[in-house]
Amino acid sequence: MTADPAFSAELFQGCADMAAAFRKAAKSRQREHRERSQPGFRKHLGLLEKKKDYKLRADDYRKKQEYLKALRKKALEKNPDEFYYKMTRVKLQDGVHIIKETKEEVTPEQLKLMRTQDVKYIEMKRVAEAKKIERLKSELHLLDFQGKQQNKHVFFFDTKKEVERFDVATHLQTAPELVDRVFNRPRIETLQKEKVKGVTNQTGLKRIAKERQKQYNCLTQRIEREKKLFVIAQKIQTRKDLMDKTQKVKVKKETVNSPAIYKFQSRRKR
Repeated sequence: MTADPAFSAELFQGCADMAAAFRKAAKSRQREHRERSQPGFRKHLGLLEKKKDYKLRADDYRKKQEYLKALRKKALEKNPDEFYYKMTRVKLQDGVHIIKETKEEVTPEQLKLMRTQDVKYIEMKRVAEAKKIERLKSELHLLDFQGKQQNKHVFFFDTKKEVERFDVATHLQTAPELVDRVFNRPRIETLQKEKVKGVTNQTGLKRIAKERQKQYNCLTQRIEREKKLFVIAQKIQTRKDLMDKTQKVKVKKETVNSPAIYKFQSRRKR
C-alpha cells in the first residue's frame, strides 16, 4: 500500500507550523537578556559602547576619510585655468566660499497676486486706483499743506543798495505773516476791503492742516499702490508672452520695480 504524496506534504507542513508555534510560546516565557551597562566606576565616561554603536562610528569615520581623500585628489589634479559659472556667484571671504546675495526679483506680495489673480483683475484694480488718485489730486490741487514754499522765487536788482533795502512783504504787497504761504496769500488792499472768511482761530487751523495731511498721506499710498499694480500686471503679461514658441532673447533682467524685457524674433504674419 503506497502513501499519498499530497497527504504527506500537508502532514509535514502541519508539523512544522506546530513546532514554530511551540518555539514562539517558549520564547515568550524566556528570560529577557539585557545588554551589559556601564560599570559604576566608569559612569563618567558615558554609555558603554556596543558593537552596533562601534559599527556606526567606524562607518562614519571611514566615509569621512574617503571624502577627504577624494577632495585632496581633486585639489591636486585641479587645473588653475578652469572656469565654472558658479564662480560669478560665489566669493571667498576669510577662506570660506559665500554665495553672493542676489537682488530680489519678485516680492512675496507680487508673487501671491501673480499666482492667484488674473491680469484683467489686476488691471481693473489699477484703473480704479488711478481714478481715485485723479479725484484726490483735483481736491487737493497738489498744494503744500503747511504753507512752506518748496520752490525758489528769485528777485533781480540792479544795485546792491536795492538788495540791502529789499523787503519781501513790501515787494509782494502782503502781510509779513503771509509771506511763507504758496497759496491763499492776499494783498494788503484785499485785506482792507474784504473780511476774512473761514476759520481764524488756531485750533481750527490745526485741525484743517491735520485733515489735509491725512489726505496727502492717502494720496501717497494710492500712488504707490497704483505703481505696484502696474508692475504686477506687466509681469503677468510678460509671463503670458513667454508661452509663445517664437525665438526670443532676454534684454533686461526682472527686478522688483520692472518686468523682464525680451526681444522676440520678427515673424511675418500672413
